[in-house]
Amino acid sequence: MTATQPLSSAPALDRIRVGSAPDSWGVWFPDDPRQVPWERFLDEVTQAGYSWIELGPYGYLPTDPARLADEVGRRELQVSAGTVFTALHRGPSVWDATWEHVAQVAELTRAMGAKHLVVIPAFWRDDKTAELIESPELTAAQWRDLAGGMERLGRKVRERFGLDIVVHPHADTHIDGEENVARFLDATDSDLVGLCLDTGHYAYCGGDNLKLIETYGERIGYLHLKQVDPEILADVVRNEVPFGPAVGRGVMCEPPNGVPELEPVLAAAQRLGIDLFAIVEQDMYPCPPDKPFPIAERTRRFLRTCGA
Repeated sequence: MTATQPLSSAPALDRIRVGSAPDSWGVWFPDDPRQVPWERFLDEVTQAGYSWIELGPYGYLPTDPARLADEVGRRELQVSAGTVFTALHRGPSVWDATWEHVAQVAELTRAMGAKHLVVIPAFWRDDKTAELIESPELTAAQWRDLAGGMERLGRKVRERFGLDIVVHPHADTHIDGEENVARFLDATDSDLVGLCLDTGHYAYCGGDNLKLIETYGERIGYLHLKQVDPEILADVVRNEVPFGPAVGRGVMCEPPNGVPELEPVLAAAQRLGIDLFAIVEQDMYPCPPDKPFPIAERTRRFLRTCGA
């Protein structure tokens, strides 16, 4: 290799801003003794080479805006988004409680200078016990409530906080694989409701990430980067293992050891011609406290070889 040759043949992804999240440190809950302290997460995500982070579950990081701004600022970090959980398919009766939660998170998100709110639909399994909470299938009326409620949420979040919502398809929710994601997108206003494409969750649920970007590229406003181990996934599908226990088996794996291949996904996202956050999330709750950092560091190095 001569001095003028690039280190990687991958094209520069100048529209993609890479970050990480508490999820990549095994954090799923605001407070859990099996999770690393928030100070350690902030220190290690910086050391691993990331400059953008998400807030994670509300209450994990400090919720006082001044304190959080100081903590991220002195580590030269910036916040890309907050995250909320909603159950809007349950109809108008849940709106007030939903908005109370959303407004709280959106206020902190805006205070941190972020512009996106990641919206995760409710699980139909309990995320700790894996017990069935409700039917995995929605009725036609519930689909209408979900679509209408999400449009209402997108409109109000933008009017009140100046943020854009991006809905996150997720395993063990009603917005998961290709059929349900397409149904949801076709039922919602593209001006009010964007998509957070989580490459791992979409692959976990049988979806083709490149096809989704090609078909619904105008809806994509945010990315989560993760991969699944195809051998573990095959066993999970065969034995109908819930998502939580599947994570415990290691179904979400360290890049580049799984699927989908991230380099072509990132290249396709770059071709959309818009600025996009690409936030690394490797689900591994619960995990030993020393496990996340070296994975995060290696993943950052890998993404540089992809041009990000």
